[in-house]
Amino acid sequence: MIRLALILMLLASPLWALDPSTALDDPALEARARTIDHALRCVVCQSESVAFSNANWAEDARRTVRELITDGASDAEVFDFFVARYGEFVLMSPRASGSTWLLWAAGPAMLLLALGVGYGYLRGRSHAKAPQEAALSAEEEARLREILKD
Repeated sequence: MIRLALILMLLASPLWALDPSTALDDPALEARARTIDHALRCVVCQSESVAFSNANWAEDARRTVRELITDGASDAEVFDFFVARYGEFVLMSPRASGSTWLLWAAGPAMLLLALGVGYGYLRGRSHAKAPQEAALSAEEEARLREILKD
């Protein structure tokens, strides 16, 4: 029974991430805030979004998001606020601009490179001449006949 209670507490732990007292009264604004929370990375945890993190920084970030939204900031302005302070790393999906174009293009470029190398390798193998067996020299033929006679 205790094990079941512990398992249920562990499964429900992401629900504790947002304090109900900080939720906005307007459901539309709260939905916007939650969407932004999922799009921001916790700089302490580094692998979780702000929505699921229990770190103090994430709590402050959620509170800041709600303050900015109630002050009338757009989603882009909220993201710009966090990017200005913490860099592109704070976004779960970094923007495709400037130096990040190289990162966004690296995956497809490597795939195309691998396909090109594979195609060239297979094409080279199909056009390669099959190895031919070398004919026996006169001495080897004589030795072979001698061995076969015995």
